[in-house]
Amino acid sequence: MNEHPIALVTGANRGLGFEVCRQLAARGYTILLSGRDLAKAETAAAELTSSGGTVHALQLDAGSDTSVLAAAAAIEEKFGRLDVLVNNAGGNFDSDHLTTTVTMDYVRETLEMNLIGAWRVTQAMLPLLRKSAHARIVNVSSGAGAFESAIGFGLTKMGGAAPAYSVSKTALTALTVKLATELKDSGMLINAVCPGWTATYPGGEAQGARPVAEGAASIVWAATLPDDGPSGGFFRDGQPLPW
Repeated sequence: MNEHPIALVTGANRGLGFEVCRQLAARGYTILLSGRDLAKAETAAAELTSSGGTVHALQLDAGSDTSVLAAAAAIEEKFGRLDVLVNNAGGNFDSDHLTTTVTMDYVRETLEMNLIGAWRVTQAMLPLLRKSAHARIVNVSSGAGAFESAIGFGLTKMGGAAPAYSVSKTALTALTVKLATELKDSGMLINAVCPGWTATYPGGEAQGARPVAEGAASIVWAATLPDDGPSGGFFRDGQPLPW
C-alpha cells in the first residue's frame, strides 16, 4: 500500500489540471495525471517526474463509461485506494452563444462534458475513495454558474452569453451539494471550487486573468483540507462564495 496520499486529477495534461498536479506532487502526493489522450498525459507526467514528483499517466475519458471503469480498475490493481479526486476535465466556454439560440446538441455536449462526466467519474471512483481515511473530492466549477460573483461575472451579469457553460457549472455545484449531503457520515469532504478567471491561454494575464498557479492553489486548498474542514460548499481561494 502506497504510504503517500494518492490523487487523481482529470483533464490534467495542460492548464489548471497540470498545475494542480504540480502543486500536489510538491506536497508529496502520488499523482495520477489523467487525460483522454494517453500520449499527452505521458508527456505531461514525464515533465513533472523530471522535477522530482511521483506522477503516473492514466488514460481516462470522462465521457466514456468504458474508459472510466478501466481507469478505476487500473487504480484498484496498482494502488488499492484513492485519497483525492479532482474533477477538473471540462470546457465549452461558449461566450459566442446566446441562451435563446444555442443548439440543444451543443447544450447536451456541454452538460456531458462539465456535469455528467464528473458524475460518472465520481461514481466509479467512490469504492476506492471509501478505502481512504481522509478522502477528498473537488469539483472544479465556476462563478459563471453562480447568481453572485466577486469578480464580475455570473448568471445575472453575463446577459445571455455562455449559456451552456454557465448552466452546466451551476449544475456541477448542485451535484457537489447532493454528494456531500448523501455522504456526510462517510468522512469524505466534497467541495466545489471556482479557480477564477485564469490565464490558461496565451495573453490571458495581459487581459487581466490571474496566473494559473493562483487558480490551481484554490483547488489544492480543497484537496488538502484537514478532517474538520468544510464539505458541500462552493469556494474560491479558501473563501465561501454565494451561488
